[in-house]
Amino acid sequence: MKSLLILLAFLALSAAVVHAADKDSRLPNIFVFISDDHSQLDSQAYGSTEVRTPNMAKLAAEGMRFTHAFVASPSCGPSRTALLTGLWPARNGAEPNHKPKNPGVASLPPVLRALGYETVAIGKVAHNGFAKEHGFDTIVGPNPGFEDTAAVAKFLAARDASKPLCLFVGTRHPHTVWSNEPAYEPADMKIPPTHFDDPTARAERARYLTDVSKADTLLGEVRALVSEKVAGDTLFIYTADHGAALPFAKWSLYDAGIRVPLIIAWPGHLTPSTTSDAMVCWPDLLPTFIELAGGEVPEGLDGKSFADVLRGKATTHRDRVFSTHSGDGQFCVYPIRSVRTRDWKYIRNLHPEFQYHTHMSRATGPHRPLFWDTWLDAAKTNPAAEAVVNRSIQHPAEELYDLKADPFELHNLATAPEQAERLAAMRADLDAWMKQQGDTQTVFGNPLLLDEPVTLITPRSDQKK
Repeated sequence: MKSLLILLAFLALSAAVVHAADKDSRLPNIFVFISDDHSQLDSQAYGSTEVRTPNMAKLAAEGMRFTHAFVASPSCGPSRTALLTGLWPARNGAEPNHKPKNPGVASLPPVLRALGYETVAIGKVAHNGFAKEHGFDTIVGPNPGFEDTAAVAKFLAARDASKPLCLFVGTRHPHTVWSNEPAYEPADMKIPPTHFDDPTARAERARYLTDVSKADTLLGEVRALVSEKVAGDTLFIYTADHGAALPFAKWSLYDAGIRVPLIIAWPGHLTPSTTSDAMVCWPDLLPTFIELAGGEVPEGLDGKSFADVLRGKATTHRDRVFSTHSGDGQFCVYPIRSVRTRDWKYIRNLHPEFQYHTHMSRATGPHRPLFWDTWLDAAKTNPAAEAVVNRSIQHPAEELYDLKADPFELHNLATAPEQAERLAAMRADLDAWMKQQGDTQTVFGNPLLLDEPVTLITPRSDQKK
């Protein structure tokens, strides 16, 4: 009897190994290209006529473009940690920028490894040196993100191709400091209505879009390498960690800060040139990969797989998304929370008595854009410039926007009597979510109160020079 049991156990194990090997041969390779600080609308794929991004447009022509893709937080560290853990910042611990996840919080790359994948991070995938905490098989620096594709080419040429590959690659573009040799004419720039239109703002926007095009070039080079070096079923994604380092974008919960490009090509699975308006969020990405690989998504995540959208079995995913921002060192001590439905957004500024600042208005050196000082000067005599500067620095306790009628979020309806019922409902929705998240509303750093003078800060990277 004992011999029979041993034989049966051996046969069962052999069958499991054969099944796993057979399953591995059918698993799609997964490639995720992440740019740094790229707002969704600044791309040809999303209708821009002022920037050249032919590789993003080509990817969209070959696959699916998501119009309602959002990040969990509009700064690098919290956004990327939410991606890799499937948890919003209050639950994973990476609330302010530059803080790692809490000890004991699980990451999702090891789940893919258990399914047979080789998991790899090249360039800026996690923030700072935090990639080592997320369970990748291979990590290739540098953290700031690659400016050429040499590391990607070297890795793909040397890897063992017997395993399916899940490869995240991250460039630093279009993160500041932007190019000093702009490829665009400032006169051709389209200045958002949230900004003050002057020559300096146009020149800085030309520099930013130049680096968006650099990210696009690298995207094309990575796709060419993947096509040459990686055989078999392949899913390829382009996305960004949050919006541009411009006013009312990065570090804010306006759409320019949290709404990002998400373009997915999957030959043989996705119909070319399709558009999805399903609401998805960055914490949803890895649960989606796990489901596509036939695995079980861990319980208790905030992220939810949208595999059925990719399989053509569903056209919707979420009915609302939540976003948080808790600060970035001493540059941005201004905690904010929001809930966004398809057509409405509610923003809560937890401390409206604080001044809102970012690197743009408090940093010294190259990370401080030239336009901010010209706006401050113009605000002394120009009411339009004064209005933009004041709106940037001082926010009300609550904001409510009709996104269909007001996509740039210019007209706050929080005090409109006809919106009182909607405001109360969205306020209660956010309250319940914050309670569920265990959000302590911690203030990280030392804020500037509205009546205090603005002091400037030298970034640590500049102090070392």
